[in-house]
Amino acid sequence: MQAWIDFFTTDYGLMSLAVIAFMFVMLGYIGWFVNKHVKADTEAHDRLVKEGRAT
Repeated sequence: MQAWIDFFTTDYGLMSLAVIAFMFVMLGYIGWFVNKHVKADTEAHDRLVKEGRAT
């Protein structure tokens, strides 16, 4: 129980919480970014295949 109290009340606990939250935000952003680019590249490739220009 003392660990949770330290985690939410001390300066090093709050900094750890901020770093953990930041890591989850970055994980979400990187996942969104990669998914967006993979989808765009897949659509571009499918369009080229449909036009008969893909290699």
